[in-house]
Amino acid sequence: MQTILTIPELRSTLADLSRSFYSRSPESVVKTKKSPIVFVPTMGNLHEGHLDLMRLARMHGEHVVASIFVNPLQFGPNEDFDRYPRTLESDLAKLSDLADVVFAPSVNEMYPEQQAVFVEPPPIADELCGASRPGHFRGMATVVLKLLNIVQPQVAVFGKKDFQQLHIIRVLADQLNLPIRIIGAETVRTEDGLALSSRNQYLNDAERREAPNLYQALLGIKDAILQGERNFERLQQQAVESLTARGWGVEYVAVRQISDLLPASLSQDRQAHELVILAAARLGHTRLMDNIEVRIEA
Repeated sequence: MQTILTIPELRSTLADLSRSFYSRSPESVVKTKKSPIVFVPTMGNLHEGHLDLMRLARMHGEHVVASIFVNPLQFGPNEDFDRYPRTLESDLAKLSDLADVVFAPSVNEMYPEQQAVFVEPPPIADELCGASRPGHFRGMATVVLKLLNIVQPQVAVFGKKDFQQLHIIRVLADQLNLPIRIIGAETVRTEDGLALSSRNQYLNDAERREAPNLYQALLGIKDAILQGERNFERLQQQAVESLTARGWGVEYVAVRQISDLLPASLSQDRQAHELVILAAARLGHTRLMDNIEVRIEA
């Protein structure tokens, strides 16, 4: 595994890897059924969820490239950019058997000048997480486009835990005509259901015992929907009230359409409805997110 710190060195290395891939016989290239480069961007402090992304990437690509970069553009002025855990040495050890190249640039490498050009995300970026984190998705979309332009992969893998982020990245790739297939990886959970997140380590012991109840609230909404409940606003409000009573500071609980993340609407002309139940809430000083998908047959 190579660890690379600069953009020119990364581009040179990836060009060599691509040339090596395509120097094989056409029959060999077709037989692999893999792309030359698959990319997994991360902010580091890796856990099993990140490693699962790497394993999925290996299934789709000959060479797996990971990035480790804590992006200042997607943190608000009162958020945790300064204290976000940076564990590069242990991250590299975890990736040693899973990635071929790790790109770990400094802030100055990614932003040698003050960033003056930004990606304007779609309007959905102002809802859900975007409502409480203004500018977050603008900064996320900007750095993702920069990284995709630098790496130029054929496939990129993102986790479904950040469901709104994944949706915005798919819109970005589609509307900017990026020749990249975006793959969403399923959320990895602990035995008690808590979605893995780098921010879970902020939780104290009591908060950690309480944290799985966010997932349980989503499961309750899913069960109610599968049993025929169609008053989504009531389900959302009940979940908010239940979590609030347990000491959570709830930002939102929402039932949305997977296709566009707009509020769920059941149309009679569809054979099935693909929905996602999303939530974000604070437990103490820790902000947690989760989501769960549900399919309704017509």
